[in-house]
Amino acid sequence: MSSAKYDEALRLIDEAHAQDPKIVDVKGSKIPYELHYSQKMSNYLEKRCVNAPEPLRLAIRAQHLRRWEVPRDSYPMTKMGYHAWRTFLKKRQAEMALQICIDCGYAEEDAERVAALIRKEDLKSDEETQTLEDVACLVFLDDQFEEFEQQHDEDKIIRILQKTWGKMSDKGHELALQITMSDRARSLVEKALSGE
Repeated sequence: MSSAKYDEALRLIDEAHAQDPKIVDVKGSKIPYELHYSQKMSNYLEKRCVNAPEPLRLAIRAQHLRRWEVPRDSYPMTKMGYHAWRTFLKKRQAEMALQICIDCGYAEEDAERVAALIRKEDLKSDEETQTLEDVACLVFLDDQFEEFEQQHDEDKIIRILQKTWGKMSDKGHELALQITMSDRARSLVEKALSGE
């Protein structure tokens, strides 16, 4: 059972996601992309950590909060530009989520915990931050990978899959291997994991 402040924070986060101008078709229904993404994040969190505390559930849901307002091409289209964009987004999204939590009645400590999770602080030493990373990787593999792999050469895809796998915990790996994929996508994952 969730608290009233959690329900209100979740409502505000989803209202923001619903403003994403990018609309996707999901099983015949049109939905703003970031709302779809955040729902997938929550669904994978349930598989990864069924009794997740409210701060982790909110961080998972707010990970891409208003991300479309800062498009990738607003930074140089280089590796350094990509990392700068991602760093800026994590800080921005964390600040917005923190404010939503405070506005909904969360204590500063709990609101800051949500922000720290979104910033992915202490990734390898904090189980909840690792859970968020696992969930983000699972959503990438389940929802974004097949489109992504069509846009890049095989060597780059293999490297990205290996990096993605390296970010995940054993629990994340178990869930990743259960994802339904096309034969081509599955073969790329197998190739990446074999080290070929």
